[in-house]
Amino acid sequence: MSVATISPAKFSELCQQDKKVDLIDVRTPVEFREAHVANARNVPLDQLDPKTLMQSRNGTTNEPLYIICQSGGRGKQACEKFANAGFANVVNVEGGTRACAEAGLPVVRGQKAISLERQVRIAAGSFVLTGAALAWFVNPAFIGIPAFVGAGLIFAGITDTCGMGMVLARMPWNQCQTSNDSCSTK
Repeated sequence: MSVATISPAKFSELCQQDKKVDLIDVRTPVEFREAHVANARNVPLDQLDPKTLMQSRNGTTNEPLYIICQSGGRGKQACEKFANAGFANVVNVEGGTRACAEAGLPVVRGQKAISLERQVRIAAGSFVLTGAALAWFVNPAFIGIPAFVGAGLIFAGITDTCGMGMVLARMPWNQCQTSNDSCSTK
């Protein structure tokens, strides 16, 4: 499925034209709190309901809805959700928040956090190391742990969907208590 995209440079030009740009950031609340493009609203990918979101746009359904994440992958998934729900005027911002910051768009910065991508690498590495150690020292059957993680990483690479990332996104340390500014810091 083809997803409409816009480059950070073109998106920056659009924002500078004083047009009201509806921008949805689909990262976790903690990632959003750390840094986000000014005027973006946070609707995490795992909580995204295209129909409800489009109904809440107050008559702006004919205007494009721009989607952003950290680097573009989750934004593409969100655009596909909208397309599957029958909404075509949805555009993924290429390269995500990182690329927009590099293109000079104003970015709101808050409290630092470990990115979801880093959390996935830490968790996957921990599972592989633990499984390998258990297989070596306890029982060879534990080799299934790193094999399972390896299969999951291959699946994530092929489908651009990370099950471990989706699970980690729901963890308490990746959630906000009440608003974008008062996130849990456990």
